[in-house]
Amino acid sequence: MNDSITLPPSFVALYLPEGRTRPERPLREIAERHELCEDMAQMLAEPARMLPLALGITEADVLERMRAVAGAEDTGLQPAEAGWVVRRLAEVLGWPDPGA
Repeated sequence: MNDSITLPPSFVALYLPEGRTRPERPLREIAERHELCEDMAQMLAEPARMLPLALGITEADVLERMRAVAGAEDTGLQPAEAGWVVRRLAEVLGWPDPGA
């Protein structure tokens, strides 16, 4: 990782306590968590893209299933991070934002 860290505000917001302007974790740690979450969203993209045709389900159903995958205990993600992964996955696929 280089010294110039640029993170999506939507991800940094996961670490902002209500009413505060500074994250509760060091920027380097948030960057590491972001890399993990971004990798997961990218990894889930191709399987997610295939599910509507393979199973005859909606994009929203796929994203709900992917939320369960991202939120599984063995991923090591916090619930808010898993939610971000699903929103990022929808963005990568060009699907409607499930949080909107």
